[in-house]
Amino acid sequence: MTVSRFPQADFLLSVAAPAQFPLDQGAEVAFAGRSNAGKSSAINAIADRKALARTSKTPGQTRLLNYFELGPSRRIVDLPGYGYAEAPPAEKRKWVPLLEALRTRDSLRGLVLIVDSRRGLRAEDFALIEWAHPDRRGVHVLLAKADKLNQAERAALLRESRAALGDVATAQVFSAHSGLGVREAQGALQGLWETGTVTLKGGWLGPTAGQKNPR
Repeated sequence: MTVSRFPQADFLLSVAAPAQFPLDQGAEVAFAGRSNAGKSSAINAIADRKALARTSKTPGQTRLLNYFELGPSRRIVDLPGYGYAEAPPAEKRKWVPLLEALRTRDSLRGLVLIVDSRRGLRAEDFALIEWAHPDRRGVHVLLAKADKLNQAERAALLRESRAALGDVATAQVFSAHSGLGVREAQGALQGLWETGTVTLKGGWLGPTAGQKNPR
């Protein structure tokens, strides 16, 4: 029986206005991604909780900033999906001051960006990286749903993504479904909380076809 890395993981609160943010202390990391990129599944896999963040067959269901506490003074904040999220324009306009207030918080140490590996990095992804002020805090990209790709495709995707990102972000392949890269993503989250940086050992691609990924 394996022991969860975050046994205290739990929902903390939902935020609809800057005044509702938790106290600006401790460390928090934002999780964001295009609608249907697999953000909720990534949060659940990293936290080792089946339903910590709600998953939905309809993309774009996260409408508020949802805070989860994974340990004492260690939080993640789930941002609304972008792209084709089905939210009224008036509601989307309310997100702007909320997100602007979030990025001014001293406790915000980094951003984990979830990208569908079959679609790769897009303009919206780079805009969100810029929002995070990568010169002030760390950004780590999860190339999600990588179990849909073979080893050669994963290697090519990771190489291209790292070249496109340059020094502004780190990247890895990831799959919430198979467990591919979950342990590495947990380590990246820990690094962001502690130092605002991510150190990846080598060009990790995950197990080859037919191998299980240890969790």
